[in-house]
Amino acid sequence: MASQLTIGEFSRMTHLSVKALRHYHDVGLLEPAAIDPFTGYRSYDTSQVVQAQVIRRLRDLGMPLDSIRAVLTARDLEARNREIATHLAQMERQLEETQATVAGLRALITGPAARPAIDYRTIPAVTAVAAAKVVGPANLVEWGHGAFRTLRDALAGAGLAEAGPPGALFPGDFFELERSEITAFVPVRPVAGRVSPGGDLRLLEIPAVEAAVAVHEGSLDDSDRTYGALGTAVAERAIGVDGPIREYYVVGPGEEGDETKRRTEVCWPVFLTR
Repeated sequence: MASQLTIGEFSRMTHLSVKALRHYHDVGLLEPAAIDPFTGYRSYDTSQVVQAQVIRRLRDLGMPLDSIRAVLTARDLEARNREIATHLAQMERQLEETQATVAGLRALITGPAARPAIDYRTIPAVTAVAAAKVVGPANLVEWGHGAFRTLRDALAGAGLAEAGPPGALFPGDFFELERSEITAFVPVRPVAGRVSPGGDLRLLEIPAVEAAVAVHEGSLDDSDRTYGALGTAVAERAIGVDGPIREYYVVGPGEEGDETKRRTEVCWPVFLTR
């Protein structure tokens, strides 16, 4: 049989502060069993202790209140576990990002990194299926993954064959303003006649460019180090010109999502003297 508890007693039993319990009541997450109509004092049942403990543990995992509500009101065990698994996967991604940031910071404070090999070459023009959108750093990766999936689906639907690694064009003001139109593209073999991929996709001529090129190995989270080394080399030779920076994704992370396998060519536009 359930027993009535004051909010203080309930707080001591669940390790949730009185302030937190009041907030959870206000947002409809954990309703008191009873509220005194004259004093407004909240009372809880012992039967609510487990629910409160579940809430505390999910909050300790950083789960948003709306997601906790979805867990508590799930229609069945499968739906509840799906909500929890989704949040755990998000936490794992955040942990990976944090570990990459920590590793990058350690590398910076232990001393200057060796400058990557820099190649100066002319990148030929290619025809590509492309998609473009104004994005910022917060949604760049998510948009890019979706864009390249859509581009490859369009290639299959139009009967086009890839003619090189996928890439992206980054206008200079993206890094200054943290928001600009990014173009994702997949080179294709020349086609006879007019081919329209459909939707927001288009066939685009990616022009030739003279570029200083460095290969960034591993996750793009610390690609600023490669950009820094590349930009320094260009500045020292005073050969930089206006134009979008290109990234070519020569090797992706693979099906296992192993970022250490990733290889990205960063191409900085330059003027090469002959």
